[in-house]
Amino acid sequence: MILNQQQVAFIKGRGAQFNPKNRFLTGEYVREHVESIDDWETENRKTEYILDDSKTVVNRVESPDVGMGFSLNPYQGCEHGCIYCYARNSHEYWGYSAGLDFESRIVVKKNAPQLLRKLFQSKSWQPATVSLSGNTDCYQPIERKMQLTRKLLQICLEHRNPVGILTKNALVLRDLDILQELSKENLVSVFTSITSLREEVRMLLEPRTSTYSTRLKIVDTMAKNNIPVGIMNAPLIPGLNDTDSHDVLKAAADAGAQWAGYTIVRLNGAIEALFKDWLYKSLPDRAEKVWHRIQDCHSGSVTDSRFGTRMKGTGKFAEIIRQQFKIYCKKFNLNSTKLELNIGAFRRLKDGQPELF
Repeated sequence: MILNQQQVAFIKGRGAQFNPKNRFLTGEYVREHVESIDDWETENRKTEYILDDSKTVVNRVESPDVGMGFSLNPYQGCEHGCIYCYARNSHEYWGYSAGLDFESRIVVKKNAPQLLRKLFQSKSWQPATVSLSGNTDCYQPIERKMQLTRKLLQICLEHRNPVGILTKNALVLRDLDILQELSKENLVSVFTSITSLREEVRMLLEPRTSTYSTRLKIVDTMAKNNIPVGIMNAPLIPGLNDTDSHDVLKAAADAGAQWAGYTIVRLNGAIEALFKDWLYKSLPDRAEKVWHRIQDCHSGSVTDSRFGTRMKGTGKFAEIIRQQFKIYCKKFNLNSTKLELNIGAFRRLKDGQPELF
């Protein structure tokens, strides 16, 4: 399959190509006449970072579909710009758009480490795995400067609280020293998302992420350092990357991955319009096929909010994907054991010292 953008002028380095209206705002700016506004933004915008003093940083996850109890996101919005990202809708709660704003207006929770430490010191906290990047990527580019994720990992290590990581960015390798220490007591797992092995797919779907080969390096490095590692082959987009699963899972297993999971793309909220616009501009020759295949996986819609079916889809194509994924995982010895992190090592600290009971 050859991907191309034909004659369509894309905003280079961005997934979304426009800002849809924020559903919580009554007004919006609309460009009705090209000649009427001289300074209307048409060029690639620079990323802005908004510093925020949050009140809380760890959120309980109620959904039974995502396999996590608590989520921690030091950043809201994500410069990686993945066009399909379900987290885009959450940016509207901050007063921004799920489109270009999501990937260029990044909210930085600068007090996240202090909030996590306070939580772990609280007697109300019962040890449980905290998942970094439950919503947006904790290793997106701004992390190189802010180092919030590294500080959060250090706090998890100090308190011996288990932590799970999911990222598309090789910056996670920077923190190998902390991850090794966490792993000694079975306190960490690292997953990376790999949607294909074809770089032309990545550059369109996930324009500012690490290359697929680099993500396999993440797997290889973690495995060689005895850090539990796996991949998410997600999201699978029928008609676009679903046929790549065999090669992705084989490459991941060869690199040392022990576990793998998948989801089928769902286009909820503002993501529907964003993805459709992207799809028909970037893949005009197969846009209809892909769009209808997505609908086939969600009972005629492109989304599904029902627990139990929303992540894996329904119908014949969803069942084919499910069966193939199961076969491939068995073939490559993935998911042969259950991933369980250690919650028994947790210690509550006060003034940097273990609390005496």
